[in-house]
Amino acid sequence: MTNTGMTHDKTTLRPITDADWDGIMAIQAQCYGALGPESLEVMQSKWHSSPGSCFVMELQGELLGYCLAHPWQHDTPPPLYQTLPPLERHGKLYLHDMAFSAHARGKGLGKQALAKLTQQARAWQLNALALVAVLGADSYWQKQGFSAIPSPKPLDSYGPDALYMTRPL
Repeated sequence: MTNTGMTHDKTTLRPITDADWDGIMAIQAQCYGALGPESLEVMQSKWHSSPGSCFVMELQGELLGYCLAHPWQHDTPPPLYQTLPPLERHGKLYLHDMAFSAHARGKGLGKQALAKLTQQARAWQLNALALVAVLGADSYWQKQGFSAIPSPKPLDSYGPDALYMTRPL
């Protein structure tokens, strides 16, 4: 995947820029209020650790969503609320966060974002996608081909209904 934007029905998936962070943080607050939002520093550490797998989705200049993903080699997800260092590209592509504003509903952005992540993971020769489903989203992720697997460590920071899920590539 190149760093050029990908467009679908006038929706653009493009790399994150410094100017996007106010919008990203606002969408995070809308979507994850029940968990407590992560700080700007923590969110940006995901981006800095793997800018090639982090992007925003916009329509006619309006930020509709964002995706923060990074390589991860462990069988447990990284804890929430902690910064990440730069990471090696091996193992899995961990989808840390994919969130959309209310204006994004019905536009198919989740499928577009997942297709872009899958393409990037394959380009990097990673063997799976992984994520933690929160706030009841596990049924959505199951429909996208993810399966819940036991996590060797508690997922307490992700909330009481958190499930670690993977999808082989």
